[in-house]
This record gives sequence, C-alpha cells and structure tokens, in this order.
Amino acid sequence: MKQIAHRMTLLEWSLLTGLSLVWGGSFFFAAVAIAELPAMTIAFIRVCGGAVILLLALRLLGIRLPRSRTVWLAFLGMGLMNNAIPFSLIFWAQTELASGVASILNAMTPIFTVIAAHFLTDDEHLSGGRIIGVLFGFSGVFILMGGSRGEGGAILPQIAVLGAGVSYALASIFGKRFGRLGVPPMATATGQVCASSLVLLPVVLVVDQPWTYGWPSGGVIWALAGLVVLSTAVGYFLYFRILSTAGATNLALVTFLIPPSAILLGVLVLNESLGWNHIAGMAVIGAGLAAIDGRVFTVSERFRRRPAP
Repeated sequence: MKQIAHRMTLLEWSLLTGLSLVWGGSFFFAAVAIAELPAMTIAFIRVCGGAVILLLALRLLGIRLPRSRTVWLAFLGMGLMNNAIPFSLIFWAQTELASGVASILNAMTPIFTVIAAHFLTDDEHLSGGRIIGVLFGFSGVFILMGGSRGEGGAILPQIAVLGAGVSYALASIFGKRFGRLGVPPMATATGQVCASSLVLLPVVLVVDQPWTYGWPSGGVIWALAGLVVLSTAVGYFLYFRILSTAGATNLALVTFLIPPSAILLGVLVLNESLGWNHIAGMAVIGAGLAAIDGRVFTVSERFRRRPAP
C-alpha cells in the first residue's frame, strides 16, 4: 500500500467492533442450532429471514430491486458463492468442529481472495507482502490441521471450512460487477440473499426434509434469530455503514477481529477449548493477514524514514 488508510474515528472503531461481534457470533449461533437442525436448513433460515428484513429495509429506504434479467442472474451467482455454498459448508463442518476453530480457518478468506484476484483480475497481482502473507497463511493452516491428525474425522470438516473461504473469495471477485451494473450496495445484499433463498429451498425440502425434525428448543430458536437479525441483517447494515465512511481498507480489519470474538463466545458459553495447534495456527494466519493488509509494514517504513531529532 502506498498510503496509510483513513484514520478511523471512535464511532467507526465501535461499529467495526460491533461487526466483528455479530459476524463472530454467527459461529456461536450455528454451534447452538446445529445440535438440533441440519446444516442446510440453518443456512436457508439465515438467508430467508435476512431477505425478509432487508426487503423491508429497502422499502423504508425507498430503494427498488432491479428487474433486469442480467442483474438477477448475477444475484444468483453471488447468492450461491457468498451465501448458499459457504453457509452450508461451514454449518456442516461445525457438527464436528468447535466454533473457534471454524472461525480461524474462515480467516483464510482474504488470503484465498488475493490468490483468486491474481488469476482472475488484471490489476490485483501477487507481489511483495501479499506473497509473504499467502505463505504465512498456508503455513498456519498446516500447523492447525497437522495438530488435528487423529482426532477422528476432523480433517474433512476443516477442508469444508477452507472450501467456504474459497467460495467467499470467488464471490468477492464476482461481486465487483454490481458496481458496473449500477446496483446500489444494499440492493446487492438483498438480491443475493433472495436468490440464495430460492436456491436453497428445494434442496432443503429434498435433502433435509425439515418437517421430520421435532420443533426446536427455545435456545435454538434464539440462536436462529441471532443468525437472521444480528449476523445477517444488522451485519450487512454495519458493513455498508463502515464501507461508506471508513473505506474498504479499514473494513478489512474485521478479519482480524472475528476469530477472537467467536473463540471468546465458544469458550465462555459453550465450554469449548482450543489446542496448541489452533492458537499457533491462528497466530501464523494472523501474521499472513497483517502482511497482506500492509498497514504494519507501511507504518514501520514511515518510522524508519522519519529524520532523527
């Protein structure tokens, strides 16, 4: 990066912290819900409930969803890559993984994004700190997964979370087209959850057959409400609010804050525990994210160049 990012105000830091809590909380809410409901059903409830709330928000804001077939096909692609596929993979993985571990592996998303951008875009190539960040990121994954050998089927769920990260990365590249199509960000958020709801509905009816499950307990209902209202509707609102004032570079800092939020909730409420490999892997992945973000190195370079008093 050539410039230090916009210095955030106390309000923007508060919003960013709130975003990390509601997105980190999604791993906690899923861990509660997955005890009684199948993964794709939870994913469908999350996107369908989020769609209802966001549609109401659009109506209040006076924003209309586009009717163009091209835009709705784009919504469909975005809904698959950004919602339906990653949500289903992560929720399924959490049947065997602690919520904190899932959040650590999900932090690989920005690293997968810079790799995807290198091959799929013309102006975002791997260089310098990004290459270092990618190497650190994969080293962290090897540490985390290497220490999980012998834990009876834990490797496949971890691969599923990494697959969700790849899907998120592709979605971030694919999503750039909405700006060229002139679709407002809130309309994009709403359109993608509407499309993913339509995709997941028949799959849930055929595969999960949710009517065969008993009525969920009160705790699960509250967890589903948290996923819908906090992690989806409020999360998107905070996301676009921060993006509008602090910019995308500062918004990327949420990646560092989500795993601690998810880990804290998992340890304090669900009595989860992390092994040495999880902590070490998180530290190394965090170093990779710092290298990709570039801010630390830019600030250090400024201090080195500052003339002596």
